[in-house]
Amino acid sequence: MSLKILFLLFMIYAFLGWVLETIVVSIESKKIVHRGFLVGPYIPIFGVGAILITLLLSDYDKDIFVLFIMSCFLGAILEYITSYLMEKIFNTRWWDYSHEKFNLNGRVCLRTTIAFGILGIILIEVLNPFFVNLLDKLSDFSVSIIVIILAIIFVTDLIVSFRVISKIKSVNFGLGKDTTEEVSLKVREALKKRSLLTRRLVSAFPDLKILGKFKK
Repeated sequence: MSLKILFLLFMIYAFLGWVLETIVVSIESKKIVHRGFLVGPYIPIFGVGAILITLLLSDYDKDIFVLFIMSCFLGAILEYITSYLMEKIFNTRWWDYSHEKFNLNGRVCLRTTIAFGILGIILIEVLNPFFVNLLDKLSDFSVSIIVIILAIIFVTDLIVSFRVISKIKSVNFGLGKDTTEEVSLKVREALKKRSLLTRRLVSAFPDLKILGKFKK
């Protein structure tokens, strides 16, 4: 499978992940929520997870049980690492499963791990064959043009979104000994008063927690 096809699969699954999370969170919140920290309709962790499963687990398509277990394992590791890195980079906890049973440091939980396993089976058995067959029907020139356009859009989105996220660190309150919950609430309220993109970010992550104090 070529790098161009893998990139297109990454974008497809990042978009489908955004659709899935947006639907689930919107139902839970009883309002429309544009999920994800990027501006566009895609969530990279789903794309990365799908590509890892495609590259590492495609040979297990005849063994559903092993495919399920390995997909659970890969998904949990990816979610844990993503949570850890984003917390270290932005000093912010974007999601927290501490209230869930069988969670690990609030970063992953049994419910989402099982979901990764089920999605891994669907990916290998249904989605990959369908999308790969569809993409194979396109000419190499068409694939190249689509890849270039999507890559430009995606990289631009990353740059814009990371600048928006970095604004969290510019919030200054002189908070003293406020708790994490109090800091989070004050930062969230301050961000809501800023740009449309920062308001969308706060809405997308209702469990967002700010860890520490920030200076301008």
